Amino acid sequence: MDAGEIGQVAALVAAGAFLMLVLVLARPIWRLGNTVDAATRAINDVNDRTAPLLANMNVTVENVNTALGQVHTSLDGVNIQLAKIDTMTGHAQNVTANIANLSTVVSAAAANPLVKVAAFGYGVRKAASARRRAEDEREVRATLKQQRRAARRGGR
Repeated sequence: MDAGEIGQVAALVAAGAFLMLVLVLARPIWRLGNTVDAATRAINDVNDRTAPLLANMNVTVENVNTALGQVHTSLDGVNIQLAKIDTMTGHAQNVTANIANLSTVVSAAAANPLVKVAAFGYGVRKAASARRRAEDEREVRATLKQQRRAARRGGR
């Protein structure tokens, strides 16, 4: 055999080997294609099921945002009312302080005359008591004098 025929035989052997390699690799490639198809179907199924879930989640998030907006509005109203109450509390505190000061002034103004009236009343009671005692003593002395005079007259 000459070199040309040997080259042709080698080419045929190489082509046969390549054909065998292709046949051997065809089955795993075919199975890989089936696996890719199954993965594609699974991804499409997940996509079909996820879309409604995401739509529902979007509706839920919008409802939560609406509720939070209402809560924010309510809190703004409460804060306004609290500011008004704070102002009223400040005014009430000022009124209370003014009443306390007025009470102190009235107490000071009324206390001095009341003390004088109480002292005068005490003095009057003391004087009346002393006068009664003096009258009682005069009566007792007068009675004793009369008894002594009567005893002297009777003894004479």
